[in-house]
Amino acid sequence: MLTWGYERMLEVDNLVVFYGDAQALWGIDIMVNEGEICALVGSNGGGKTTFLKAVCGLLPIRQGSIRLAGKELTHAGAE
Repeated sequence: MLTWGYERMLEVDNLVVFYGDAQALWGIDIMVNEGEICALVGSNGGGKTTFLKAVCGLLPIRQGSIRLAGKELTHAGAE
């Protein structure tokens, strides 16, 4: 998908992650276009590492989708 002339490199829609019965992430959305630099900023325990682990396939997601350069990675695992 092209957005303002740039290819969307990372797109996360409505990401929901649980640790057991405890919900860790609630409906996270992020879009990063080609050439952009972004940072995850937040307090301790805010879910930054959980988000990255889920995007990398190291944690199962309960809901949502993850695409990298248009390729669906939602259930790809850490391959």
